[in-house]
Amino acid sequence: MAIKLEPGWKKVMEPEFSKEYMKNLRAFLLAEQQQNTVYPPNPAIFNAFNQTPFEQVKVVILGQDPYHDVGQAHGLCFSVPEGIATPPSLRNIYKELHGDIPGFLIPGHGNLTKRAQQGVLLLNATLTVRAHQAGSHQNRGWEQFTDEAIRQLSIRRTGLVFLLWGRFAKNKMTLIDNQKHHVLTAAHPSPLSAYQGFLGCGHFSKTNLLLQDQRIQPIDWQV
Repeated sequence: MAIKLEPGWKKVMEPEFSKEYMKNLRAFLLAEQQQNTVYPPNPAIFNAFNQTPFEQVKVVILGQDPYHDVGQAHGLCFSVPEGIATPPSLRNIYKELHGDIPGFLIPGHGNLTKRAQQGVLLLNATLTVRAHQAGSHQNRGWEQFTDEAIRQLSIRRTGLVFLLWGRFAKNKMTLIDNQKHHVLTAAHPSPLSAYQGFLGCGHFSKTNLLLQDQRIQPIDWQV
């Protein structure tokens, strides 16, 4: 399990890799991969970090778990590769974008890589999962790693926009200095909760206004 990490992220996260929890996590993953199918494939586990370098992060969207069905997970929360059916939560994200961003056209795919490459960190709290078993790699150490990533962004950067959707994501507010950063909260885009405050939240236009106020290039949500 050779780890390839973007240099900026490697600089701030390297101390984590020598800690006991990470050694235990590595051993767990090696054992899991010998007995089960694990998603995403190893090269994509740190895709969120590699697509969005530390110094280029503008916006942070937090998810909980990778998708656990065949071909879905590729290391970016809410995103799936082209050719894979758009999941329900992402369909609601697109629906909100259509209502929030003038002229937004709902794509025929669910690949969010081009948003990540513009500075939108699409970070799941847990970076791996056993096939067809949601939540199966929770509480194994990934949350400690990704919490530290959020904490380092909060400490070392200023003016980031954090989009926290649903109770799980909102619990991460304690990691973020809201005197230095902007935190927007809403219900989760899941079909179970999207109509309880996600649809109509206006987070995407609000994000761009917050970036523009800082003279930062806004996100082109369409590409």
